[in-house]
This record gives sequence, structure tokens and C-alpha cells, in this order.
Amino acid sequence: MTAASAAPSPLARRLGFTDAVMIGLGSMIGAGVFAVLAPASAVAGPALLIGLAIAAIVAYGNATSSAQLAAQYPTSGGAYVYGRERLGAWPGFLAGWSFIVGKTASCAAMALTFAAYVAPPEWQKPVAIVGVAALTLVNCLGVHRTAAATKVIVVVVLAVLAFVVTAGLASGDAQPVYLLPDGNASAYAVLQSAGLLFFAFAGYARIATLGEEVRDPARTIPRAIVWALGGALVVYATIAVVALLVVGAPTLAGAHAPLAEVATAGGWAWASPIVSVGAALAALGALLALLAGVGRTSLAMARTGDLPRWFAVVHPRFAVPQRAELLLGALVCVLVLVTDLRGAIGFSSFGVLLYYLVANLAALTQDRVHRRFPRALALVGAAGCLLLAATLPPASILGGLLVIAAGAGIRALAELVRKITNR
Repeated sequence: MTAASAAPSPLARRLGFTDAVMIGLGSMIGAGVFAVLAPASAVAGPALLIGLAIAAIVAYGNATSSAQLAAQYPTSGGAYVYGRERLGAWPGFLAGWSFIVGKTASCAAMALTFAAYVAPPEWQKPVAIVGVAALTLVNCLGVHRTAAATKVIVVVVLAVLAFVVTAGLASGDAQPVYLLPDGNASAYAVLQSAGLLFFAFAGYARIATLGEEVRDPARTIPRAIVWALGGALVVYATIAVVALLVVGAPTLAGAHAPLAEVATAGGWAWASPIVSVGAALAALGALLALLAGVGRTSLAMARTGDLPRWFAVVHPRFAVPQRAELLLGALVCVLVLVTDLRGAIGFSSFGVLLYYLVANLAALTQDRVHRRFPRALALVGAAGCLLLAATLPPASILGGLLVIAAGAGIRALAELVRKITNR
């Protein structure tokens, strides 16, 4: 039997419920608290709290669709697999390509966030590349190491965030009036802030893409997705409210390190390094989980021929798609050299919203046996994805459409070549 005709090697089921929840939390918390709060405040001011609520509603619709689909199809690939199984090859490709493109940009954003907190400006890009290389190696050594490292990071980051809340409230500078919308934010601005904040909720997709490595996936994955999303929402809402109360939307919008501003508002200058360490760890936690998720989606696409089958090889000892992980790490290093943080957030949000649009449409086709949540939630998720994608910054929409079109064109050309050669 040739390598091309052999059945794809299965991944090892080593993750339990706590592992899956921690990977989801590690993805969401790192991105949301330290990378999205400032640009969302710049767009909508105090009304970002409304945007946060909208993003959470859309995310919950997406989460329930992802959960019931993952229970029916417990394999690597997430919405790429769901789209192929329920809607056809092209919708599946759209989901997978959108995910890979958007989340590769997210990896670069998280690497840059990490470097911004630990290195001077002239060293930030080299330090970011070193961080990507180190975490790529961790992922190549096995998913159980990824989960173990993520647990440690999540615990430390949550402790730092609790410290930020305590320091901010202890400052005595809290002003409830800062929470009131100032009347300057339009409905469009609120929706745009929701689209940016949605970037922070997208981490639960990592759980679905790890479906082939979770024990008892039909039970574990739906529970883990909902628990991770709920935990992240509590953290986001608490931090956003405290940040607005203590420093106000204008200061939050213009701050390079907004949570450090909150922690030092009462004169606690010594608190800034603690927040910096927490931010760096949060970014590393998100980057670690992102690399794992993109690698598994690449594996699923390679197995079906939507990416070169060379990437479908699973390492016999570590049970991970090392070829896909290594190429991904190299691509992220290149992006680090040419991108910036805020542009990456909008671009990533566009790709991820398209990914979840396919997931919701796929969930709408499930029968009653496999449907665990009302169909209305999938409708809310699909409509919300379209609405938030349409209100993102124009540059993010244009860039996203161009890259998606390029991927579709390459796939169409590859199909044409295969048809010609098979005649």
C-alpha cells in the first residue's frame, strides 16, 4: 500500500474536559483582555459594553452550533469538516481557508503583543520570532504538553487580572459616570466594536479543532465550549467595567498598555511590571493554542486534498501534524516582520466570522437526533456573523475578501488541473 493510499494516521485522544476548557480559555483570554479592549474603546467609547454584549450573543450562537457539530463529527478540522459533511466541498474549503488565514494573522498579533510587553521597540520583532519558534517546538512535542503549558499560563493570567481589578478599585478613582454612553457612538460604531471584540471570543474554536484528541468527544466538547465561553465572558465584562470605571474611555482608547493604566491609577507604579508579565503570558497562552488549532485544521484540509497531502503526515511518536506545525511557525515569523497588531485584529475577525458563518449554516442542516440546541441559535449566529463582518473596518474587509478570493482561485485551478490530467 502506498503512502498516498494509506488511511490517515489518527491523533491520540489525550485531552480531558479540564484540558479542553483551559485551551479554550487560554485562546480567548489572552487575545481579548490585552489586545482588543483599547481599539474597541477607541471606536465606541463606553458603548463598548453594548458591543461586548452583542459579541457575546453572536459567540454563543456560534458556540452552540460548534458544540453540536463537534459531537456529531469528533475529528480534527472544526467547521472545515462540518462544512464539507453538511454543505459540500466548497463551503468546507471556505471555512477552512478563512480559519487558517485569519488565525495565522492572529498568531502574529499575539506574538507581537507578547514582545511589546517584554522588549524595547527595537527588539520586539526578533523577540516575537523567538517566541513563535519556542511555542512551535512545544506543539511539535505533543498536545498533552500544549494543554499542560496552557493550564499554567491561564492560572497565572487570571491571578494577574484579579490583581488589576483589585488595584483599580483600591485606587478610589472609580467614576460610575464613565460607564454611561456619551452619545457620540453611532449604531455602526457599536457594531464595529462588537466585531473587534468578537476576535476575543473566537478561542472556543480551538476546542472543536482538537476534536480528534479529546476523550469522549460527544460529551466533552459541547460542555467544554460552553464553559470556556462563559468563563471568558465573565472575565471580559469584569475587566471592561473596572477599566472604564477607573480610567475612562478616552484614556483606555489611547493607552498602549490599558490594564497597566488601570492598575497604576492609584499611584501603584510598582504594579506595572506585574501587569506586563501577565500580558506577556496571556499572549503566549493564546499563541500556543492558536498554533495548535491552525495546525489541526491544516491537517484536516490536507487529508482531503484541499492542501498538499504532504501535510497530512502525523508524527509516529508525538502524534501531532509536525509538518503543518513547522510550516505554520515559519509563516507566522514572516508575518511578524510585515504586520502590526491592530490591522491583524480586524483581518482576523473577518476570517473567523466567515468560518463561523459556515458552521452555523451547517448546524441548521442537522437532524433532531444530533441537534442539542434550538435552531434559532444557529440563525442568530449566522445573521450576527454577516452583520459584524460587514461593519468591520473597510481595509479589513477588502483584505479579507482578496485573500479568500485568492484561495478559492487556487483551489479552482487545482481542480481544473486534476480533471485534465485524469482524462
